[in-house]
Amino acid sequence: MFAKLFGGSSDRSDKYIFMTMLVCGVLGLAAAMALSIERYIQLTTPDAPLLCDFNAIFNCGTVMQTWQAKVFGFPNSFIGLAAYPVVITLAVVGLTGVKLPRWFMFTAQICFALGLIFSYWLFFQSVFVIQVLCPLCLVVTTVTTIMFEALLRYNIRNNNLFLPHKISKQANKWLDKDYDKMLIGAWLALMAALVLVQFPGIYS
Repeated sequence: MFAKLFGGSSDRSDKYIFMTMLVCGVLGLAAAMALSIERYIQLTTPDAPLLCDFNAIFNCGTVMQTWQAKVFGFPNSFIGLAAYPVVITLAVVGLTGVKLPRWFMFTAQICFALGLIFSYWLFFQSVFVIQVLCPLCLVVTTVTTIMFEALLRYNIRNNNLFLPHKISKQANKWLDKDYDKMLIGAWLALMAALVLVQFPGIYS
């Protein structure tokens, strides 16, 4: 029955990829919505405690008052409100088995990459410059990382990135051995270790 539901092995793998993107998209949208609401509360009722203000280290309110929280003149969370529904839509379309054009998936990969770069720029700004962490922003960074890897896996497997044949063949061998998943897992573990080292007060 499981095989009938998901089709062949390639089909199953694609559905796992899009299901991962769907879950991450929903979590990212929820985090963006929560950040937007918290920012509204902060602006309208400055003295009101925010739900994501836990202590001096984990404090969304402090981060949201910095210029990095509104790089384009409006709260960064508004970008998430616009972007994550697109991710969710793409994931739902993928789950139906529809194959979108190569140019579209290639463009989507570039957009995901830009989102990833921006989220890590904010992450490193938070860790090394602001020196305060926004818990909801950490959720956004994590799910964006996983979404990027999931789409990259799909696009490499389906030859949507216009890679030379030799490179594409080698990349698929890496995917067959799940090296990409191990790399992302190691990267996220490294980022977690960086936070622990940079904020030793977390332990207390």
